[in-house]
Amino acid sequence: MAILVSMAENENIENRRKRLIFRSGHRGTKEMDLIMGSFAAKYVPGFSEEELGLYEEILEFPDPDLYNWITGKEETPANVVNDVFAKLLSHKFV
Repeated sequence: MAILVSMAENENIENRRKRLIFRSGHRGTKEMDLIMGSFAAKYVPGFSEEELGLYEEILEFPDPDLYNWITGKEETPANVVNDVFAKLLSHKFV
């Protein structure tokens, strides 16, 4: 029985990762699709559940705000900064 529960949990987290990767690459603006999509493809598969939650919170922000924070055009609000956002800021889109 424990194996079935474990498999169900893994499936749920894998579905969550797939959903986040998809959402990241389909933001609505080409620039953010490329930035967030490449970040998600690289990092989301290895994120813990806690990191996935932090990343989901980041995805809720509008593209213009995220773009300005990532590019340094505006200072990132303190309530947005976390370990996952720091990783996003250091991500090099190629």
